[in-house]
Amino acid sequence: MTDDTPFWQRKPLDEMTRAEWESLCDGCGLCCLIKFEDIDTGELIYSNIVCRHFDDQTSLCQCYDERSRKVPDCWTLTPENIHELTWLPETCAYRLLRDGENLAWWHPLVSGDQNTVHEAGIGIRHNCISEEHVHVDDWQTFFDEMTAEEEEDAPDQPDTSTGRA
Repeated sequence: MTDDTPFWQRKPLDEMTRAEWESLCDGCGLCCLIKFEDIDTGELIYSNIVCRHFDDQTSLCQCYDERSRKVPDCWTLTPENIHELTWLPETCAYRLLRDGENLAWWHPLVSGDQNTVHEAGIGIRHNCISEEHVHVDDWQTFFDEMTAEEEEDAPDQPDTSTGRA
């Protein structure tokens, strides 16, 4: 008799193969967004400014294997550090599984389709701007303008804030 239970439901994170671990990434791109921390509250606020290595067409890192060298503050998620990372988006498969939750219907491992993460409105593809196009001195101004626009739209639209660490 074979066990048809998906690996993510039967294996703890620290027992997954590298291929299984890597397949948990849904390709949303939220972890590639620049985040701000409110110094008064400690709240993490996601911008829509994305790392220069994020490919907006594929939602993949253009230098994935070298990302930690090219971007020193880019975190490489591992079974060893996953429990320390508080900035992971609520929709992140690593966070969900770490916290005993299951994957959402739109996750490619569940749906069988890499595009459902974007169809569900979770992915940032085509909804971000590369840090290459926003001078670091303008990040705060850019962020303030973005926040003001979201506040104007708030009564009519649900919060679709997205989230790089």
